[in-house]
Amino acid sequence: MRINVVKWVNVLQEVEKDKAMLRAFLKFYSKLRSAEWRSPNDVFKTFRTADLIQYKKSNRIVFNVGGNRYRLIVGYYFGQSLINLYVKYVGTHKDYDDVDACEVNMFGNG
Repeated sequence: MRINVVKWVNVLQEVEKDKAMLRAFLKFYSKLRSAEWRSPNDVFKTFRTADLIQYKKSNRIVFNVGGNRYRLIVGYYFGQSLINLYVKYVGTHKDYDDVDACEVNMFGNG
């Protein structure tokens, strides 16, 4: 199933000032684009260290990027022929410790 990352441009804008971070996210994105998922549990086939968070109406995935130096939080929707990942947060592991993974929405998308 095709994976669509909503607000990926915002991620690139956020990480472009740090070359190591940019390389890590580009590598992550390349791996993501070649993934074959049918359900949220399939995420672990591609990203073993990801965490699924299901809290009230919040369905999110936390990805460890760049050898655990960075974090990406996305909301998700698995449709019949398309998976939408809605970027909620991008930052360092250290900064991630200061956010609520269920509530953060740094780019203001759905």
